[in-house]
Amino acid sequence: MHKRKTIVRDISWLAFNGRVLQEAGDQTVLLRERIRFLGILSNNLDEFFRVRVATLKRMIEYGNKMNFHLEESPEQILDEITFKVTNQQNQFNRTWNIITEELNKQKIFILTDNQLNKQQQEYVLNYFDEYVRINIVPLMIENLQAFPTLSDKSIYLACKLSKKDGTVPQRYALVSVPRRLARFVILPPKENNQYIILLEDIIRYCLPQIFSFFGYDTFSSDIIKVTRDAEIDIDNDISTSLIQKIEKGLKNRKKGKPVRFIFDKEIDTGLLNYLTKRLGLSGKDNIQAGERIHNFKDFMNFPASVFQKKNPRKKPFIHPLLRNVNSVMEVILQRDILLNFPYHSFDSLIDVLREAAIAPNVVSIKITCYRLAAESNIINALTNAVRNGKSVTVILELRARFDEEANIEWKERLEDAGVKVFVGLPNMKVHAKICLIKKRTNKHTVEYGFISTGNLNGKTSFVYGDHCLLTSNKQIMADIKRVFNYLENPKNIQALKRCKHLLVSPLHMRKQIISLVNKEIRNAKAKKTASIILKLNSLSDEEMILKLYEAARAGVKIKMVIRGICCMLTESKKFKEKVKAISIVDEYLEHARVMIFHNGGKEKYFISSADWMVRNLDHRIEVASPVYDKMIQQELKDILHIQLHDNVKARILDNELSNKYVDPDGAKKIRSQIETYNYLLKKKY
Repeated sequence: MHKRKTIVRDISWLAFNGRVLQEAGDQTVLLRERIRFLGILSNNLDEFFRVRVATLKRMIEYGNKMNFHLEESPEQILDEITFKVTNQQNQFNRTWNIITEELNKQKIFILTDNQLNKQQQEYVLNYFDEYVRINIVPLMIENLQAFPTLSDKSIYLACKLSKKDGTVPQRYALVSVPRRLARFVILPPKENNQYIILLEDIIRYCLPQIFSFFGYDTFSSDIIKVTRDAEIDIDNDISTSLIQKIEKGLKNRKKGKPVRFIFDKEIDTGLLNYLTKRLGLSGKDNIQAGERIHNFKDFMNFPASVFQKKNPRKKPFIHPLLRNVNSVMEVILQRDILLNFPYHSFDSLIDVLREAAIAPNVVSIKITCYRLAAESNIINALTNAVRNGKSVTVILELRARFDEEANIEWKERLEDAGVKVFVGLPNMKVHAKICLIKKRTNKHTVEYGFISTGNLNGKTSFVYGDHCLLTSNKQIMADIKRVFNYLENPKNIQALKRCKHLLVSPLHMRKQIISLVNKEIRNAKAKKTASIILKLNSLSDEEMILKLYEAARAGVKIKMVIRGICCMLTESKKFKEKVKAISIVDEYLEHARVMIFHNGGKEKYFISSADWMVRNLDHRIEVASPVYDKMIQQELKDILHIQLHDNVKARILDNELSNKYVDPDGAKKIRSQIETYNYLLKKKY
């Protein structure tokens, strides 16, 4: 194969998962957080197989018949994925074994079904009778003509049932571990020891209560898990509504092709062969032997109460300019404010909408929603606004992956409350995070609102690092109004074309960013100062990467903070200026997108919802907003400066994907998330 111009996206993503695994193995990280990182890694890997591995398999199966971007040599990429995932899984198992030992040192014990004392056995039996029994339906699978469809969100106990005297024939059965019940059950403590048992082990212990009715007295059981192709194919049949298409896609997703089958390596060989045969699986279907515990993503919610040492995570604080004010709206009408989550409180954003909902001179609210919290104060404020006679319009993106069902429910709830709901565009996700509030005073109309880099989700705001610009800037608000005009009437493409300040994809964001990079290239060639600072989640768009190569060869100083996928080869002898590229993986997930161009000394600043990926620049409605306020420009630059000097949690993004930590080299240790909190806490306005 010829030498690639960029790093394979999926291999770069696995390198990011490697950085998550590093956090789980870092003994300076709190034990509870290390367990959470293992849960994150497991969740990431599930989605990776559901989406990326499934896509590669489709490429192999259908080739050019499929209507999507084809990777070069998908077979080779799959082989490399298998190799790397296997290595990571082995490291995962070693890390979990070390963490288990450390839990034991802290007198926290995770017991299996065969480690219970008499008191614990009695407790487990009572717990099973009271909470579990009614929630399980055992399946005698050999009696079923059609094998049940196994949900890829669930784990199952695959059971072998027999009788010692052989008077009853051996049988196989499946028990789904109910997702509605807590995975972790805390057993009564003893002598300052804390004991936890997993739900599946409670079911294991109680198998005699489930199956003895059938005459069995010998039981073995092992966990199995299926991961399915999760991509929803939404066809272009205009006679079918988008909601019907999504609902159909969700049903199909539940029956998607298995892309991975994991089982306890101790499983009975005969039972394993029977299961793989009934599931129609073969070696190429990623049949993987694993350890005893699966669906490790649940460990993101490992019970905090068993730890004596609490998480010292600092609480978010109200932005100083919004503290103890009578009206958030009046502050925004006077000046721009940048909220920096999770350091600043998300409550301020809720306050913007709550106040708009009750202010007598506010006439309308328009907002885009992508992923909402299960209990959303955003929705509460919007429905309250309708009750108070405001016109409320929500652009609700139904196709936010794995949130589709929740978003359909939100649509119904909003419409029931009287909100005008638009469900995005047929062939394009609406990923922009924007809000437009209209206030009428003395026959004059004033508009204000916000642009955010992240989702309007109160829950994730505690752990996602994002920026949200509160503004009444007339130029920005005029463009936001144009975006909403288009979203409400997609035939009105002229509305987007008239945007003068916002960079909007798919119309002209790519073109305008390239133009900004080209200016830096021209300045570098003219021996003038030229620089680009980028902060992104992902950098995988080949055209943009090639443009960055051109800039580096011309002598443009490029500094990048890329949290996840980075397909750019950051090291080359042809670069006149060495590219600085790091990834920060720490307690908070770095989610913001920021661009700073030197622009001949008249620096241009942008915050955005868009990564530099094909899907963001060409197939989604995205917005990059300029930042005009000089104080906020400096604030963004200061925060990026702190991050670019991180030498505790920053890893170098090199060509080999080695995930080497930045060497402090004797300098003061800088952990950017702590330094950013302190910077914002002390900042004077």
